[in-house]
Amino acid sequence: MMIRHVRILIEGLVQGVFFRDYTRTKAQSLNLNGIVKNLQNGSVEINAQGQTSEIELLIQWCWEGSPLSKVKDVRVEELVTEEGISSFSIRY
Repeated sequence: MMIRHVRILIEGLVQGVFFRDYTRTKAQSLNLNGIVKNLQNGSVEINAQGQTSEIELLIQWCWEGSPLSKVKDVRVEELVTEEGISSFSIRY
């Protein structure tokens, strides 16, 4: 059972299109923990932790995003696994 922790940066038309809400729903359906938040440069950052296979499914989903989003780029950075992350939430 391999736990993986990643930061995913999504660029494109990803703010104001319910991207964070759809991300939270997708992450919860995959039993992932972490946060999703808008960045000042117009992109979205996801910090997710969970099983490697589910993380991969989330990364693939990020290329689709919410129905109104237009994703231009998805970048993934591996992080050190943090203890104590026990849910998935939106940060405002």
